[in-house]
Amino acid sequence: MLIINIKGLVGMHPKETLVLRGSEMANLPILENAWLLLENGLIKDFGLMDNCPSEKETLNAEGKFVFPSWCDSHTHIVFAASREEEFVMKIAGKTYEDIATAGGGILNSAHKLQKATENELFESASLRLKDMIRQGTGAVEIKSGYGLTVESELKMLRVIQRLKSAFPIPIKATFLAAHTYPAEYKNNHHGYINLIINEMLPAVAEEKLADYIDVFCEKGFFSVAETDEILSAAAKYGLKPKIHANQLSVSGGAQIGVKNNAISVDHLEETDAEVLAILASGNTIATLLPSCSFYLNIPFANARGLLNANVAVALATDYNPGSTPSGNMNFVVSLACIKLKMLPEEAINASTLNGAAAMEMSHEMGSIAIGKKANLFMTKAMPSLAFLPYSFGQSQIETIILNGEIYNG
Repeated sequence: MLIINIKGLVGMHPKETLVLRGSEMANLPILENAWLLLENGLIKDFGLMDNCPSEKETLNAEGKFVFPSWCDSHTHIVFAASREEEFVMKIAGKTYEDIATAGGGILNSAHKLQKATENELFESASLRLKDMIRQGTGAVEIKSGYGLTVESELKMLRVIQRLKSAFPIPIKATFLAAHTYPAEYKNNHHGYINLIINEMLPAVAEEKLADYIDVFCEKGFFSVAETDEILSAAAKYGLKPKIHANQLSVSGGAQIGVKNNAISVDHLEETDAEVLAILASGNTIATLLPSCSFYLNIPFANARGLLNANVAVALATDYNPGSTPSGNMNFVVSLACIKLKMLPEEAINASTLNGAAAMEMSHEMGSIAIGKKANLFMTKAMPSLAFLPYSFGQSQIETIILNGEIYNG
């Protein structure tokens, strides 16, 4: 496929550039009046229309921009049921504790998931994933964490494995049994941690069901010491950490993530100078989830502080039934500009190349470079790059291309 007359070919970072830090993130190379040649599912070549090759199958992108696909590195899209009843309770003024007492929260999702069949979970997650792909997502990470029993956590991970086989985009799986404590372990944290370490982890490793381990390191959930214990156990099975950190408080999650060489620490709605310094000292990516802040009406992450500290920042949706019932990366990019005060270039880099880096796939995804996977999207005609985040709530995406072919799923 040859795409011609591209108004702006976005994100032409050198192939050897695998992640961007701090001030580098404001640099988003764009080639105007360009062509792009795709072959065998990969980017074959690109250049200015003045030296466009002659090919039979062409796609005319006059007035339009071509982007590398969004790389959504934090989602929870395998779940049994939505939770809009809790949404209404929040509007009516109920607190998180009120909702939990009424049977809501993560344990609500866990209860419903334990009753659902693997096929039911696969079918509902497939619908969500198709919708995300239509909105420009071309690589995704999916977590377990609504099972909270050996059987149900494995069921979730097997669903993710089926999604990997059924869909034309790269998918990474993360084992998140340490999402919260089941009711029967509320006063026996050590018992549940032993279950994760001695029963769940060996079973996950035996079936090769996960790429990463995750822990919700937060007050009222898993302490720093408990997080460290779980990460150390998972490391023996080759599972690298991705941490839920500092969503509700400065919890120590960022520090324990960096100590354990986490690929990313995610959320970071609450940070201080020490958190900025510890993230600046290592290679752990700060993954921000602004649509979670938007939905829960909690503080937005300090993106400018992270960028000024020369940290690599990624953006993701956090798509889940309780705190972010949306997988729309376009809205995430808009929120990053509106609420996190990120420049459009910074937000786009955070959602493409750095999002890919947060899944360890930036060698093949996240930018326009010869030899990378041809997962792209073409916009409608737009006056400028900034029009995409500016026009929040409206889709500017016209054509999805996956593995070098137009996607009509």
